Amino acid sequence: MKTVVVIGSSNTDMVIRTEKAPVGGETVLGGGFLVVPGGKGANQAVAAARAGARVIFISKLGSDIFGDRALANFKKAGLDTRFVSRDKKEPSGVAIITVDKNAQNSIVVALGANSKLFPGDIKKAKEEIKAAACVVLQQEMPEKTVAYSIELALKLNVPVIFNPAPARKLPGALLKNIYLLNPNETEAEILTGIKITDTASVRRAAAKLKASGVKNVIITMGKKGVFAAGKGFEMRFPAFKVKALDTTAAGDAFTGGFACALAEEKDFCECVKFGSAVAALAVTKMGAQSSLPARTEINQFLSRQK
Repeated sequence: MKTVVVIGSSNTDMVIRTEKAPVGGETVLGGGFLVVPGGKGANQAVAAARAGARVIFISKLGSDIFGDRALANFKKAGLDTRFVSRDKKEPSGVAIITVDKNAQNSIVVALGANSKLFPGDIKKAKEEIKAAACVVLQQEMPEKTVAYSIELALKLNVPVIFNPAPARKLPGALLKNIYLLNPNETEAEILTGIKITDTASVRRAAAKLKASGVKNVIITMGKKGVFAAGKGFEMRFPAFKVKALDTTAAGDAFTGGFACALAEEKDFCECVKFGSAVAALAVTKMGAQSSLPARTEINQFLSRQK
C-alpha cells in the first residue's frame, strides 16, 4: 500500500466540558478538564495511521514540552516523523475547546509554530509526496504553504484531499483539479454563501464548490450524514447511529479514514463509508486524537452494520 502524506498543524488541546458555551461577556462553570493532543493535521494523520495507513506527517512544533509530547505521540501512533521540524522561537500550537451537553464544540486556536510551516519545509519531502497515494491538507498553516502544497501535489500527479478548515475564501485557481474538497456544512456555507438547511441547499452548495474545478465534493453534516457529489453522481450517505459524547475530531476522523481507504484503492463509496465509520467511533469518546479508533475497532463496527 502506498503512503498517505498529511501536511498540517499540530496543537495541544485543552478541553472543558460545560452545560453550554459562554456568549460574549459571560462566564460559565465547567466540569471535566482534559489536556490532549490535537491539531487538524495531526488528527488526520493519526486517524489515517490508526485506521491502517502508512503515514508521513509534515508539520512544525515549538521547542517546548508540548512539542516534545506531540512528537512522542506521533511516534507512538506509528507516523513517519522525518519531516516534523521544530521552531526555536514560536511555541507549539494550542487550542482551547469547550464541549457542551449536546456534544457540540467551540474552538479557539493559537497557531504558534504552525504559522512557521513554510513551502521550504514541504519541498524537502518532494520525493515522498511523488510516491504517495494522496496528500491531505487543511488550513491551520500559512496560505502560501497551502497553495504551494496543492501546486506541488498536482504537478506530481498526486490526488489532493483538501479539508478547508478553518474556512476562509479560496482562490478559484487553487481549487482547480483537486481530487476531493471536504468541508463540513458550516465551512461550506462560508465558502459558498449558501445556508445549508436541507437536501436542496446542500446540493446547491456542492454544485457551487464543484464549479470551482474540484473533481469531488463531500460535505459532512454530523448526525445528518454526508453529501457527496462528483462527475455524474450525487449521493446522500446517512450517518451511523451512535451516542455522541464529543464531536471535536469528527471531521478529521472522516478525512483520515477516507484517505486510508483511498490508499487501499477502495472505490469512492467504500471510502465514504469507511471514513464515516471512523468519524462515528471518534464521537463516542472524549478528545481529539485520544478518540480515534484502531483498525480492529473499525472493522468490528462495520461488520455489525451489515
